[in-house]
Amino acid sequence: MARYGESVRAYVARLTRNRTIADDVYQETLLRAWRHRQALVGREGSVRSWLYTVAHNAAVDVLRGRRAYPVTDEAWDLLQRPVQDHADAVVATAYLMPALRRLTAEHRDVIFELYYRRSTVTEAAKTIGIPPGTVKSRAHYAVRALRAELASLMPGSGNSPSARSEDRP
Repeated sequence: MARYGESVRAYVARLTRNRTIADDVYQETLLRAWRHRQALVGREGSVRSWLYTVAHNAAVDVLRGRRAYPVTDEAWDLLQRPVQDHADAVVATAYLMPALRRLTAEHRDVIFELYYRRSTVTEAAKTIGIPPGTVKSRAHYAVRALRAELASLMPGSGNSPSARSEDRP
């Protein structure tokens, strides 16, 4: 196979006229050769023609598939958007859970109902057993308290005890 690799790669590049597609087709050709390696042993003269045939068929399959399911501009734009790294969520959770534990039970209940369970104010009021106006008021103060807790826990926020002592003259 090593003997024919470069010529097969060049053949696929000419067929597809796209380096990415050519690489995919070349890898598929190598994979099929690996799967059929026992049948190819001892067929020195016909291995090259077998590889070219497999490469050709794989290229045709890929190119037909791309024509059958073209990527629209809208889909392409979606594919180009950056993928959110779950590490941000892990870090946020690492700071959020301790901050939530420092809140009062009443504030945690309201935040849980409104933000975690996505209840309306009326639904949260019924679940918790308090008037809707109290839910709104507690939510306001709970978010403020949570924001203050997060600011004290987050590094580089300028609100940590070490940062505050450094800012003093």
